[in-house]
Amino acid sequence: MKYIEYKFEVHPLQPGRDILLAELGELPFESFEDHEKGLLGYIIESEDRKDLLNEVSILKSDEFQIVHTKSTIEQVNWNEEWEKNFHPIHIDTRCTIRTPFHSKTKADIDIIIEPKMSFGTGHHATTYQISEMLLEEDCENKRVLDMGCGTGVLGILTDIRGATSVDYIDIDTWCVENTEENLERNSCKGNVILGGSDKIEKNYDLILANINRNILLEDMSTYSAHLVSGGAIYFSGFYEEDLELIEKEASRNELTFVKHQTKDNWVAVKFTKN
Repeated sequence: MKYIEYKFEVHPLQPGRDILLAELGELPFESFEDHEKGLLGYIIESEDRKDLLNEVSILKSDEFQIVHTKSTIEQVNWNEEWEKNFHPIHIDTRCTIRTPFHSKTKADIDIIIEPKMSFGTGHHATTYQISEMLLEEDCENKRVLDMGCGTGVLGILTDIRGATSVDYIDIDTWCVENTEENLERNSCKGNVILGGSDKIEKNYDLILANINRNILLEDMSTYSAHLVSGGAIYFSGFYEEDLELIEKEASRNELTFVKHQTKDNWVAVKFTKN
């Protein structure tokens, strides 16, 4: 799966960048990243189109000067890239997420992840935060769904912490293959499925969905329908300013807010089923 990178240069930078981000958030971008002159946006190649930005009103405003370029992001061999730059992730003394080329640590939970073409190493604020919150979650004897699994790291963490079963779903074939490999590396078992929310067939005690705002809003009713009463669901992959929108949609789907935390403006939030 290829991605298109949109690079926006914004002047004046603020509040231009924030306004631009809010408007682009309504489009099917997967993620965003700040850069010193503006904003980077990433979209799956199949979702890109010539008129994608036609309704972005700030691009037509006389108050801001915004130019953009776009380029195709080729598949990257994350093994090679992470071997150059990857450092183990330590969640205090309880959990370490590392690659096979790092030495085993003394952490209570030692997870080995080789990312290949997929994401989910613990470095990103979303993955880190859900991992941190899951260390406080009772995973014993739980049926778990890792939705948008990436490398499978979140589901693997629940498996190690006593989950009865874990299903992994992702739309990317690389993620499915990578999750299967990482399950084997960590002596875990699981059912790994290629597809989207339409592939959810079972009911779960615990659902993890680290995706993006638009997908979460679109599929929340499906997630809720497959979460048992009293079950917990964790969402991440969106910015702090989107939390109110996520909460409102969750409330409409019988989900009750429990808590959230923020890191680098990224949010991880826990809900329970009424």
